[in-house]
Amino acid sequence: MQVKKKLLDLVRDKIRFKHYSYSTERTYVHWIKHYILFHHKKHPLEMGKVEIESYLTKLATKDRVAPTTQNQAFSAILFLYKEVLGIDMSEWKVQALRAQERKHIPVVLTKEEVKSVLQNIPMDYSLLVYLMYGCGLRMNEALSLRIKDIDFGFEKIYVWDSKSLKDRTIPLPQKLKSKLLEQVEIVSEIHKQDLKNGFGSVYIPYALDKKYPRPKLETKWQFLFPMKNISTDPRTKKKRRHHVMSQTLGRNIKVASQKANLNKRVTSHIFRHSYATHLLQAGIDLRSIEELLGHKSVETTMIYTHRVKY
Repeated sequence: MQVKKKLLDLVRDKIRFKHYSYSTERTYVHWIKHYILFHHKKHPLEMGKVEIESYLTKLATKDRVAPTTQNQAFSAILFLYKEVLGIDMSEWKVQALRAQERKHIPVVLTKEEVKSVLQNIPMDYSLLVYLMYGCGLRMNEALSLRIKDIDFGFEKIYVWDSKSLKDRTIPLPQKLKSKLLEQVEIVSEIHKQDLKNGFGSVYIPYALDKKYPRPKLETKWQFLFPMKNISTDPRTKKKRRHHVMSQTLGRNIKVASQKANLNKRVTSHIFRHSYATHLLQAGIDLRSIEELLGHKSVETTMIYTHRVKY
C-alpha cells in the first residue's frame, strides 16, 4: 500500500526536481507553511484569490515586511499552486496591498578600497574573493563553481543556473589563472584522500543524481572551494564535503573590511557592484556588462551609471 505524501513533502520533491537550491527550498517551505497556518490549516485547494490577497496584505500592513520579503512569500505561493497543485493563477489577477519598494543605488568601492579589503582577507578565502571581484560573480555563483566549470584551454569560466536562470561564460582573469590551477590541484588531492577515507561524494543536482549515480564521486564535479571538514547533507543526511558556507565567507569579508578601516558597509555583493562600475569607468559599454553580469535586461545594469563620473 502506497502512503500518500504530505503537501510540504510534495513541495520539497518538486523543488529538488527543478534543481532549486537548499536555501530556496527552506524559504519556500517556510512561506507555504506560514500561508496555510494563517488560514487555520485549510488546504490550498480550498483557498484561492481572496485568501492569497488577504495573506499578502497582512504581511505588508501588520507584519510590515520588506518588499523583497513579501515578493518572496508570493513567489512561494505561486510555486505551490502552479508547480505542485497544477493550478494556473494568472486568471485570478491577485491584487494585494504591496509593501512599498525602495530603489537603492548600489554601494561601490574604489579600486584602492577593493585592494585594501583583499589584502586583509585570510589566505583560505582570498582566491574566492579575488574571483568574485575579477568576474563580477554573485556569492552563490562563486561558491557553486566546480572544477569542470573552469576551462583553462579556452580561458573561460562557466556559470550554470544563476539567479536569472541564464547560463553564461566569463573570461578567466589572467592574473588568477596560475592560482586557479593550484586550487584545482589542491582540491584533487583533498578528493583523493576523501575517497580513501570512504567519502568523496559531492552534491549534484537532484535529477542528475538519480539518473547518473557515478558523477558525484568524480574529481571534476568537486566544488572548487570546498569546506575544510566533511559535513552532513541536510537533504539526504549523507556525509560529504560541501562548498564553503556563505555565512563563513560573509563573516571573513566583514572582518577584512573592518581591518581596512572602511566606512562603507561591505558585503559580498559589493565586489560585483564594484566590478560593474569599474568596467563602466574603463569605457566598456552597458550591453557587454549586462552579458557579463547575466542581467535579464540592460535596465538593471543601468543602476551603475549613477556611480560613474563622465
